[in-house]
Amino acid sequence: MSCVRESFPKEARLTRRSEFLLLGRRGRKFFTPHFIIIRRDNDQLGKRLGVTVSSKVGNAVVRNRVKRMLREFFRRGQENFRSDQDTVVIARKGAGDLSYAAVTAELRKVIGPKPKTR
Repeated sequence: MSCVRESFPKEARLTRRSEFLLLGRRGRKFFTPHFIIIRRDNDQLGKRLGVTVSSKVGNAVVRNRVKRMLREFFRRGQENFRSDQDTVVIARKGAGDLSYAAVTAELRKVIGPKPKTR
């Protein structure tokens, strides 16, 4: 049985405030009922994801759950993301009430087909 790496490495994350701000100014925005998705080509840095969940979504437990679901969607559906594109997902009010299946269905409308399941 082969071991498939299913990690979310540091190189696949947007971490600096300046990167988030640049995407906010120059990226293409897509809106869903519970998320705002901003995408922009990068300079061959690979596909990277940034997640923003404010306290309007819920307490720390809820916010961390939403972030985990968004990272899992990105990790499982990497083939739906171009290799030279940054993506920021901003959670809106009500995102904390969604299941993983609902998050996947909502983001799939904007980002692409259903990610692979285990």
